[in-house]
Amino acid sequence: MPADPKPSPRRPPAGAAVLREDVTSAIRGAVFEELASVGYGRMSIEAVARRAGVGKTAVYRRWPAKLDMVVDLVLAVAVQDLPAPDTGSLRGDLRVLLTEAARALCHPLASQIIPDLLAEAARNPEITRKLDTVLHGTQRRIGTAVLRAAGARGELPPGVDVDLALDLIVGPLYWRLAITRTPLTDDHLDRLTSATTAALIGSATPAADPN
Repeated sequence: MPADPKPSPRRPPAGAAVLREDVTSAIRGAVFEELASVGYGRMSIEAVARRAGVGKTAVYRRWPAKLDMVVDLVLAVAVQDLPAPDTGSLRGDLRVLLTEAARALCHPLASQIIPDLLAEAARNPEITRKLDTVLHGTQRRIGTAVLRAAGARGELPPGVDVDLALDLIVGPLYWRLAITRTPLTDDHLDRLTSATTAALIGSATPAADPN
C-alpha cells in the first residue's frame, strides 16, 4: 500500500500578508508632503497613494481613515512615545523636555503641518478629540511623571497643577518657534529652563496669609 503523501506546507491565511516597511515609509513621506503642499482639508487618500506610488488599498490597510493616518504620523514626529526624563533634578528633566519639544517643533515638515492641523481642529471636533486624546494624553503622562519625581525628591510640594505646568513648559516654546518663528539658541533654552523651573516652584507654593 503506497505511503500517504506528505502534507503540503500550510499557507498563511488570505489577508495576513506582512505590511512592507518600504511601502509604509513611502506613504508616510507622501502624507507629510501632501499636508505641507495642500493642508489637511484638501488632502485626500487618493492623492497620498498617487504620490507614494501605491494603490489606495495599501493606505487603507494601514489606517482606516484620513484623520487616523494624519494624527498617527504627525504625532510620531511632533511627540513620539518618549519615556519621561529621569536626570535626577527638576531642572534637568525640564531641560530634556524643552529640548525634545524644540526638536519636534523645528522639524521642517512639522513646522508647516502642525499649525494647519490645529487650525483645522477649530472647525472639526473630531480632530480636536483625536489631538486631545493622543497629544495631550502623552504630554500629560510625561509631565505627571516629571512632577511626581520632583515631588519625591522634595523639589516641589504636593498639589502641583499638571495642566498649568504643561502650559508653562510648552507654551513659551510653541509661541517662539511656531508663532513668531524666532530662532532658538542653547542660551535661550537654558534661560527658559531656569524660568520654567522657578515658575513651577512658585506656582506650587501656597500664598502667604496676609493676617
